[in-house]
Amino acid sequence: MTEESTTDLGEKIVRVLKTIYDPEIPVDIYELGLIYDVFVNEDSEVKVLMTLTTPNCPVAETLPAEVEQKVASLKEVKSAEVEITFDPPWTQDLMSEEAKLELGML
Repeated sequence: MTEESTTDLGEKIVRVLKTIYDPEIPVDIYELGLIYDVFVNEDSEVKVLMTLTTPNCPVAETLPAEVEQKVASLKEVKSAEVEITFDPPWTQDLMSEEAKLELGML
């Protein structure tokens, strides 16, 4: 996989992540700052490092599975894995300007 196709795939993955919403907050998980990193290797294997708003978030079971399934559904992706971390813990500072505007925080 070329560097250019890795970048293209990364952009497609971000577009997919922007279709996934936290059910309690009307903002997608990418703009919310829940996605810490996306790794794509030469074999088109994807690893998403993400967090949740709280460790006992009601979607702790379903949200990572949804992320994994939607990323894996891209035809260019060979496999997808989601790793949850709480280091650093999520704060509202991680939200994009767009998310803060959407939630009336600006």
